[in-house]
Formats: sequence, structure tokens, C-alpha cells
Amino acid sequence: MASTNTADFGMVDPAIFEDLQAKIDEDTQVRDELRNILQTLEKQGRATQSILSRAHSTPSTHIQSTIADAEASIAQQTETIVRLAEVASKHPYYKYNGIWTKDIQNACFTILLCGWLGGLSSQDNEGQLGRLLTIEEVGHILKVPTNLKDRDAFHLSIEEYLHSLISLIDELARLAVNSVTLGDYQRPLQISQFVKDIHAGFQILNLKNDSLRRRSDSIKYSVKKIEDVVYDLSLRNLVPRRDA
Repeated sequence: MASTNTADFGMVDPAIFEDLQAKIDEDTQVRDELRNILQTLEKQGRATQSILSRAHSTPSTHIQSTIADAEASIAQQTETIVRLAEVASKHPYYKYNGIWTKDIQNACFTILLCGWLGGLSSQDNEGQLGRLLTIEEVGHILKVPTNLKDRDAFHLSIEEYLHSLISLIDELARLAVNSVTLGDYQRPLQISQFVKDIHAGFQILNLKNDSLRRRSDSIKYSVKKIEDVVYDLSLRNLVPRRDA
């Protein structure tokens, strides 16, 4: 004699799918909550990058107002990221981090660029041109932990930091060219040395992340682009020669 359950539901209990739908609805709700925060962060990120783009048309001697505006905009991004971290830390990190990682990379990039231009000084480090902020310093500015291993919570990962560093190199390659247009012939020399040092650092790394490894391969093209700028300046005797 067939059981009541089999008679009512056939061979498969529909409650199984009702439970799955409930999980899908819960997951959708989490993703929607995260995306709402990220829409704000994306908008703020575009605003910060727009401010920092002034560096391409501003001589280094007049960069302070751009830095001040960028620092204020970064502070707004930080507030949003703190809110994102509070929501994201309630859920498994690796289940959802693909949703926000690009926006976090962009936020990290703007901080690295602002720091390189001489902004974001602290008690431990005075702002100076050509400074590379560490991942810990970036995490401190964003008020989030870095490279967490002991718990499942929102954090700034090493991969996100390195992606941002490659974006910084791309931006500095553009800045080297535009600095010449502004008549600033020293900044390309500073950029050249900085990027060469970063390139040497990347060569030490044994990168497992495929997208990161592919992007890091492009650094040599930025190095070459900047070297061409410096070489052209030296041919025109606009920068001192090393043997002078």
C-alpha cells in the first residue's frame, strides 16, 4: 500500500524545491543589498577619478588643491566601504566578493594614485611625491582589514591591491607623457624610476591568479612607454644626463 506522501506528491516532495526557492530568494536579497551599496561606491569612485585626472593638466607645483579635493572624495568612499563591509561580513566572503572586487580595486587605485601624488599623509608618513602606500596603509585608510586568513569576513585582498598597483602604473605612464606637455621634465624621471622599481618587484612574485598574471605582463609596455619619454627628453637636452 502506497504511503500518503507518495500518493500526494508522487516520487519527489515539492517541499524540496520550495526550500531551494527560499534559498534563492535569500541569496537574491543579499546580492541586491550589496549592489545598492556598490552603486553609491561606483558613483563616488568615478567622482574621485575625475578629480585625480586633473593631475594630467596641472603642474606638480600646483597639485595641492587637486590632492585636497581627492582626499575629501576618498573619505566619502571610505564611509561607503565601511557600510559595505558591515553587510558583506555577515555572509561568506568568497561567495559574494566577485560582486564588489572591481569597485574595491578602483577605490584602492585612487588611494594609491593620491598617495603617489603626495596626498594622504599620516603621523607615520608625510605626504611626498612618488610614495607607494602599502596594502596595510590602504586598508587603514579604507578602515578594513587586509589579507584575512583567520576568519571569514570582508577584507582587502593581496590580489585586489596588486591589480590596483598595475592600474597605477598605467595611469603614471599617461602622466609621464602629459607632464612633458606641461613643461614638467622632472616628473617623467621620477615616474620612470618608480615604475622600474615596481616592475622589478612584480618579477619577484610567483603569481597564481591568471588574470593578475596576464595584467602584470603588461607592465613592461608601460616601462617602455615611459623610457621612450625620458629618452626623447634626453635627446633634446631637457633633462640632465647621468654622465654629466
